[in-house]
Amino acid sequence: MILSDNVKEKAIDILNKILELEMSGVIIYTHYSLMIVGHNRIPIVQWMKEQAQEGLRHASEAGEMIVHFGGHPSLNISKISESYCHNTHQMLEESLEHEKGSLMLYYKLLDLVSGKSIMLEEYARKLIVEEETHIGEVEKMLKNTHIKDRCNA
Repeated sequence: MILSDNVKEKAIDILNKILELEMSGVIIYTHYSLMIVGHNRIPIVQWMKEQAQEGLRHASEAGEMIVHFGGHPSLNISKISESYCHNTHQMLEESLEHEKGSLMLYYKLLDLVSGKSIMLEEYARKLIVEEETHIGEVEKMLKNTHIKDRCNA
């Protein structure tokens, strides 16, 4: 099915928001990977670097969709807030909020294009699965952090 101009314009707008949010994620996760200290540093740094690479892949995919539908990929990034609290728990909490924001945008795109573009539907569904999986991973890491905190109390 061919998207109406109105739906195409809205889809491109959402895709640009996704692109901007994913690019900010690249910066956030790269920053976090530099700030991790402590005995669990090596695996967490590696995980943060992987998240930065995934964010870049997601941003590129969003950009490709934007161009495919005749739009212009944004050169902006979403607002990045710095808490200056660089403990692992806080960084994971901030990561969780960032991922939930991404997930919300992918659901918004899916709602807009359902029944109108299989290509965009499949794209959104694939990214929803990835983001929900990632959110689950972060929640498990936070749960583990809470258990350790209670054991040391």
